[in-house]
Amino acid sequence: MTTPVTSEIVDLTVTRAAFDGVQIAYRDSAVGAGTPVVLVHGMGGDGHTWDRFAHALVRSGRRVIVPDLRGHGRSAHTESYLFAEFGADVLNLCERLGLDSVDLVGHSLGGYAVSCVAQERPELVRRLVIEECPMPLRSGDEEVKLTRRFPTIPELWHATTSLIRHPRAVLAFDRSMTRTALEQFRKPNPEWWDRLSDITAPTLVLRGGPGGMVDPEKLAILRTAVPNCAVAAFSCGHSIHRDRYREFEATVLPFLAVN
Repeated sequence: MTTPVTSEIVDLTVTRAAFDGVQIAYRDSAVGAGTPVVLVHGMGGDGHTWDRFAHALVRSGRRVIVPDLRGHGRSAHTESYLFAEFGADVLNLCERLGLDSVDLVGHSLGGYAVSCVAQERPELVRRLVIEECPMPLRSGDEEVKLTRRFPTIPELWHATTSLIRHPRAVLAFDRSMTRTALEQFRKPNPEWWDRLSDITAPTLVLRGGPGGMVDPEKLAILRTAVPNCAVAAFSCGHSIHRDRYREFEATVLPFLAVN
């Protein structure tokens, strides 16, 4: 059973900012010590997927900012859902808030978005956490590889209860981006791979076990390309922070600890 999240996170006022004509909604705890933490959700969800972890961060004294990506949650739908645009929205939000240093945590599509921010503005990012991010092809000779298994009973339970608690995410999601996303994952993106070496922040990559979406061969290349990179493996599938929350928190909180 999941632990209820206190209203200090759930009831934060939703603010909207427009970037290139696209309204991006976000919640900001506004107060806290040290480097602010930006939590970026994956495709099909919204910022509420982070409520439990956001509460833990606020309780530890950190400022937390939780956006809804374009086409998700309370953010606007748009005609364009290029992966680079998700990253640009996160970067624009950091700049709009006047942040000169951030810790970035991203799940799946959100992991790709925060990696783009760390490539584009390495001096902005103090710590980088990438959870279960499917990595693009490096060349046209590769095939998309995902580990496969049926979800376990606890994973199905957590997924079902998440849907019951936050049906808004399902209803708000712009399903037109699904086709666009699949096309981009199947299209080689050598520039993303070439720019991994631009990431200067200490980086923690979280990968699930069977049922996850991280190609082990690509992960090995990423680990070598990013100058300061560690990998933590978990036994669950694609959503580690949902299905193995206690393990996730025990791994990520110390990594994000204020120096």
